Amino acid sequence: MHEPKKIFVADDDQDILNIIEMMLRSRGYEVVMSSNAEELFACKAEDLPELILMDIWMAGVDGREICGRLKKNKLTSAIPVLFVSANSQIAAITEDCRADGFIAKPFEMKLLLQKVQEHLHASMQAQTCDQISQD
Repeated sequence: MHEPKKIFVADDDQDILNIIEMMLRSRGYEVVMSSNAEELFACKAEDLPELILMDIWMAGVDGREICGRLKKNKLTSAIPVLFVSANSQIAAITEDCRADGFIAKPFEMKLLLQKVQEHLHASMQAQTCDQISQD
């Protein structure tokens, strides 16, 4: 039996965190929630998530900066980062920050789950290809 995929969700809106947690847990994902995305940098390699959902603007923390740091760090660069935001410039910000995608607020549950599945699947395929090329 395999362990559930771990998803880290960062948003300073507790209602959004609760909604996303409920949706993801109902699909069997392990969910780690935080109002401070900087917590990711304190994780040990074995505790890192397979996917990160993050708001762009959080109290005291800029998701753009966090994403940039994640993508520059060898340990976290391959983890897909999806912005979840109501920012009208979300597509451009996603591209500028090298995030892997975005989900615009307000979002439909079906769309969020679809994007999560797509990015987890793509990430797993990339890891498999990397392992094959290293062998």
